[in-house]
Amino acid sequence: MPPKFRPLFFVILLLATAATITAHSLSNALYFEQLTVFREAPAFRNGLECPQATWSSTIKGQSQHGLSSIIHIAMTLDSTYLRGSIAGVLSVLQHATCPENIVFHFLSTHRRAELRRTITLTFPYLNFHLYHFDADLVKGKISFSIRRALDQPLNYARFYLADLLPASVGRIIYFDSDLIVVDDVAKLWSFNLGAHVLGAPEYCHANFTNYFNSRFWSNPAYAASFRGRKPCYFNTGVMVIDVLKWRNGKYTQKLEYWMRIQKKYRIYELGSLPPFLLVFAGNVEGVEHRWNQHGLGGDNLHGLCRDLHPGPASLLHWSGKGKPWLRIDSKRPCPLDSLWAPYDLYRHSLLFSDS
Repeated sequence: MPPKFRPLFFVILLLATAATITAHSLSNALYFEQLTVFREAPAFRNGLECPQATWSSTIKGQSQHGLSSIIHIAMTLDSTYLRGSIAGVLSVLQHATCPENIVFHFLSTHRRAELRRTITLTFPYLNFHLYHFDADLVKGKISFSIRRALDQPLNYARFYLADLLPASVGRIIYFDSDLIVVDDVAKLWSFNLGAHVLGAPEYCHANFTNYFNSRFWSNPAYAASFRGRKPCYFNTGVMVIDVLKWRNGKYTQKLEYWMRIQKKYRIYELGSLPPFLLVFAGNVEGVEHRWNQHGLGGDNLHGLCRDLHPGPASLLHWSGKGKPWLRIDSKRPCPLDSLWAPYDLYRHSLLFSDS
């Protein structure tokens, strides 16, 4: 570089560096601001009938049914779905007979200190643990799908639950961040899995072949993976998981196997769902449909409004493209979004109005 251009070069370099730092600082500030815009939830206390419980191993402190009286629930936390996650936590606590016996396990790729502060300020009495999910575990294994939200690394964190959780957690309920519970979660926790690794509501009327493309079904080796079982669709946003059986059966590695196949040959279009179907469909303990009234977010293309499925509901799930908080903010809510709104702890500007 000619000497006369060197001062100009360094000025440009300094300006570019300053711009990068400023942008990064603004991004951090906006993210931090988002983490502190939730109202404090009320305190929820155990009923008189609740057993005195502490976090114990799967052997010590078990109830007469062979389950710990501590209920473990896993959810992910990220900036996009944080509002939904907090509404989901509130709904669980509000309807639980023994809310103080519930432990939440949160998985996130963000800085834990800021998220921990947000959860603590919003739920001062909540018993929770926060785990860092290393996005590098899946970045090289993810192939794009029909919706960008399905391709986020955190969407695959449920694959690694058994690796992230302490050895003392033998069973866990996994919840997506776009649902609310309107029943006592202890009923779902006490569900008998029998010999199965996981339980979830199954939907055997769905056309199972639609979840994989012709490249999958035309390959005899791939299609043979369902031989000997009757596969049914199940939604992975609500699952009861026997963590001990998962670890012993090396199910994380089995899910990763199909991710590698997908990356190389593209045999499906729907993110993290198909690997679960490939590994577990036909070998799931069916849970009552009331525990996943799913699809309330509409279809994955247009997000059109939908009605509840026939029958009772213990859990409402806005799976699909449309999320209730986004539709409410845009003044275009679906009728069922009014059922989610009472659990929204977001600090709307009206709360600070003096008029």
